[in-house]
Amino acid sequence: QVQLIESGGGLLQAGGSLRLSCAASGRPFSDYAMAWFRQALGKEREFVAAINPSASRINYADSAKGRFTISRDNAKNMGYLQMNSLKPEDTAVYYCAADFTPFPAPLRVGVSNYAYWGQGTQVTVSS
Repeated sequence: QVQLIESGGGLLQAGGSLRLSCAASGRPFSDYAMAWFRQALGKEREFVAAINPSASRINYADSAKGRFTISRDNAKNMGYLQMNSLKPEDTAVYYCAADFTPFPAPLRVGVSNYAYWGQGTQVTVSS
């Protein structure tokens, strides 16, 4: 199993930038695909971005393309989400998730595809 802890959320104005971090512990992080999801108040949790264990493949939701960058550092057991040009509609709780993927596999974007989740970090963007 892997345990995930997010950090880096906060309150900021539209147009600003924020970097979220996801600290992993337990099994080697390099065995896991990693993803970021978010959930706005009253809405379902939605996919933001995913990265495979070797960081050779990345997938973004349309809402994140061109503004967000997902990355990872397996040596440090860390994952990141750099968010630029933030908008009020990006306001949500952001969750880090992991899926045990010891062999090459397609990146998944569904909530049910990820067995391990962090507790979430709040991002609030004011207009």
